[in-house]
Amino acid sequence: MLSPRTSPTRDIVSLDGLWRFALDTRAGADPWTSRLTSSLEAPVPASYNDLFVDAEIRDHVGVAWYQRDVRVPRGWAGERVVLRFGSVTHAAQVYVDDRLVAEHVGGYTPFEADLTGIVRPGAEFRLTVGVDNRLTNETIPPGTVTTGPDGRDRQSYLHDFYNYAGIARPVRLCSTPPAFVEDVTVVTGRDGTAGIVDYRVETGGETAEATAVRVRAVDEAGRTVAEAYGPEGTFRIEDVTLWQPGAAYLYGLVVELLTEDQAGPGELVDSYTQPFGVRTVEVRGTRFLINGEPFYFTGFGKHEDTPVRGKGHDDAYLVHDFQLMEWTGANSFRTSHYPYAEEVLDFADRHGIVVIDETAAVGLNLGVMGGLTGAAPTPTFAPENFGGVTGEVHAQHLRELIERDKNHPSVVMWCLANEPASNEDGAREYFEPLVELARKLDPTRPLTYAAVMFATPQNDLIGDLFDVLSINRYYGWYLFTGDLATAEQYLEEDLRGWARRFGKPVMMSEYGADTQPGLHSVWDTPWSEEYQSDYLAMYHRVFDRLPEFVGEHVWNFADFQTSNGIHRVDGNKKGVFTRDRRPKTAAFSLRRRWRGLDGRKPGLADGRRTGVDDGRKTGVEDGREPGAMTDD
Repeated sequence: MLSPRTSPTRDIVSLDGLWRFALDTRAGADPWTSRLTSSLEAPVPASYNDLFVDAEIRDHVGVAWYQRDVRVPRGWAGERVVLRFGSVTHAAQVYVDDRLVAEHVGGYTPFEADLTGIVRPGAEFRLTVGVDNRLTNETIPPGTVTTGPDGRDRQSYLHDFYNYAGIARPVRLCSTPPAFVEDVTVVTGRDGTAGIVDYRVETGGETAEATAVRVRAVDEAGRTVAEAYGPEGTFRIEDVTLWQPGAAYLYGLVVELLTEDQAGPGELVDSYTQPFGVRTVEVRGTRFLINGEPFYFTGFGKHEDTPVRGKGHDDAYLVHDFQLMEWTGANSFRTSHYPYAEEVLDFADRHGIVVIDETAAVGLNLGVMGGLTGAAPTPTFAPENFGGVTGEVHAQHLRELIERDKNHPSVVMWCLANEPASNEDGAREYFEPLVELARKLDPTRPLTYAAVMFATPQNDLIGDLFDVLSINRYYGWYLFTGDLATAEQYLEEDLRGWARRFGKPVMMSEYGADTQPGLHSVWDTPWSEEYQSDYLAMYHRVFDRLPEFVGEHVWNFADFQTSNGIHRVDGNKKGVFTRDRRPKTAAFSLRRRWRGLDGRKPGLADGRRTGVDDGRKTGVEDGREPGAMTDD
């Protein structure tokens, strides 16, 4: 599904702003049939949970209703009219006046409704959206709804972040010509100093044999550097400028749908420009390569989570978060634990930040209910749990993710799930079809999953299916709390076990310790800022001793909100920044470690080795301990 863009043939009207708002308990039986009488208004995009002081709204389980009036531009006569939602968490019903025009399940991918012939240019219509926040064993992510003794529904779930709900991403009314470019796929490669670009264009609407497709690649100065005809093909860009981590360069693929007769291409019917970067991604042995060069991930697991807005997209936080990542020296992040807003990936494309793009499959592990023993009270992949319909829903989420994000050069890997029960019977049967589907949809990007603490090198059942082993570990926090010496021994043996068994690149996709800002101690005191820094330093010593290790993503970039619990004080505090983005001591420690690495494994300086094999030519030892910090 193409991201909305203006062009010589396309216009966009933003529907963001304040909408009328009401819970289903207060909205009446058929709220789409008339104007909502509620006095409440909710901003779009935003989650609704933290906006109001009414606890019933924050804790609501069920449907909430949004409504506004929309006027179609009068100049859109004869045009196709499309209503597009960036996301609605977790399911949506969309009504235009009294008519149901769209339904969608899945809280983190876009959907649209074709309103052509339903609405009239120059006229106004009533737009009503029902937002359902309920999670079940047939949703991704999963959850359980129960009814309490007071008759009120309660939501429980297996993931450790708050179940924010609402219209969290932009809503737009878009126009296209009746014959239009429906989809564009771009795959890039290299031939010496030239870029090789394979493209495929799908058209829709009133297209006929009398239309032709022309594509032009333009550079950042607007110069045409290559041209081709036909709905699919290949062209070369000589002396190509590569998209590289920290040095983004984007071309534009101008796709034009033209009338065609015996004289050749004629008038412009539709135009759409798809940004793209020329780069390659490959796993070779135990190395992760971007443009043929070993790449070492430094960065974070993140969340779309900010005060008041919840998961609502906010451009100010987008810019500031990327500034803070650049300040630390981070070159990458994982979209934990769901696809982020398209605007985030567009920004990463433009600024050279590498992304591991993850589905919303978090919580496929009933073993967490038994604690870190991993003893599931009931098998995770039993048909009545996640072994039945859930797999089909997961596959649809994967299709929508790859369809949306396939053209982003910043996206270098697909993550199919976070902390699934990969050690339980049924895991392989569950994941094999998903891996096959992902490789069919996109054979160009490596695949990974984030392994839970009690999935070990000895009992994991799916690691061989994937290209990169992403490991979540909390030795020194949930295990051996306050005993970093013992934690270091267990961590190293654990990671070496993964490398020995699978012979693939290994990276740490989560490691961290909850930290209360302002708490200080001269001892190894959990929750202190010093302990968080020492904890991270211990992990880094281990990483630097493993030649197969290709990256480190700290959990988490910033503190974030969770459901209530006695082990959480106003949310998860593992961030190296507070929820309002103030740095803890660990942020400065990471800055000292990461700044100036340029994608190299820590310990390397000016191409010289410090005992770490990253696939580069062997040089002279520089005399420092692997991973030693400097004050540069």
